[in-house]
Amino acid sequence: MSPARIRAGAMDDIPAVLGLLDAATEWLVARGRTGQWGTEPHSGDPRRRAQLAAWVPPGHLHIAELDGRPVGALVVGAAPAHVPAAGEPELYVELLVTSRGHAGRGLGGDLLDHARVLALGRGLRLLRIDCYAGDDRALVGWYERQGFRATEAFAVTRPDGTQWPGQVLVQELGQLSRRGRGGRRGR
Repeated sequence: MSPARIRAGAMDDIPAVLGLLDAATEWLVARGRTGQWGTEPHSGDPRRRAQLAAWVPPGHLHIAELDGRPVGALVVGAAPAHVPAAGEPELYVELLVTSRGHAGRGLGGDLLDHARVLALGRGLRLLRIDCYAGDDRALVGWYERQGFRATEAFAVTRPDGTQWPGQVLVQELGQLSRRGRGGRRGR
């Protein structure tokens, strides 16, 4: 479905990634789903910009392009401190965002496939991610349809004292085919 090209991210990609995050937040807000990323644009948050900049030099940022334009971003690396440690070496998906204007084209799945290839190329058999587990757990369900299995639930206390509910998901790699279970899955 998606003829996206996935390449290493660069500092010049940071504004485009911030734009993807802002558009995703706007989409969530328009649907009353403010628990995941709040209501404020990411582009106005200097911490988010610094976080993205820190992910570029070690090669953690990857960009999906269609017709030379960024339409998705993937960040892989080590698990963040707020999730339970894995029992074995792993690759952790720290960020996954795609263009809402290209929804349904398989970009998220393609980026997860790229993460699987990266993990296997590094000799790792474990891929993990965490996501927002609030509302109706729709995002958890999407990752499960991509071949992940929900494991530990957790909560992060926000600066305002509220709790952000999270879910860790895992996929054991090895003899897996595309999407973890034999073919592209519908979204």
